[in-house]
Amino acid sequence: MKHWYAVYVNSRHEKKVSGLFDISGIENYLPLHKVLKQWSDRKKIVEEPLFRSYIFVKIEDADQQKIRETKGVLNFVYWLGKPAVIRDEEILVIKKFLGEYQNIQVEYNVPELNSIVQIDGGPFMNYTGKVIKIGKNKVKVSIESLGCSLIADVPINKVLTLPSKK
Repeated sequence: MKHWYAVYVNSRHEKKVSGLFDISGIENYLPLHKVLKQWSDRKKIVEEPLFRSYIFVKIEDADQQKIRETKGVLNFVYWLGKPAVIRDEEILVIKKFLGEYQNIQVEYNVPELNSIVQIDGGPFMNYTGKVIKIGKNKVKVSIESLGCSLIADVPINKVLTLPSKK
């Protein structure tokens, strides 16, 4: 059975990786939205990825290695230690939203102090930790590993807040 997964790719390689998936026959979805860009001599409307560095793929679990081996792919987006499955309804909502609205912006949830988070990029990707300080564009996360705490300043857009355990 096929499921949608979010794949993390090299920055500014989304269209190229999507093309490689197309050539390989892998069903994929790269949400694009139109943005007005201005240079010193002209203005132009260009299509940019709605979610920078992400592409959605619809594959069977057995095809995960094929995705990882695609040039430009860094890894799957993980949730609770496994590649995150994206529901079909969520993909449909994104498609419908892009079809009906313009000038769309993505706003990421800002973690709260002491919340448990997962790092979504960089050298600590897929590690979990506790938010100990929040700055304007960075979050200081304590990552307990090897019997000690590692403190890292992580860009706020690379931190995913995990649901609290009740």
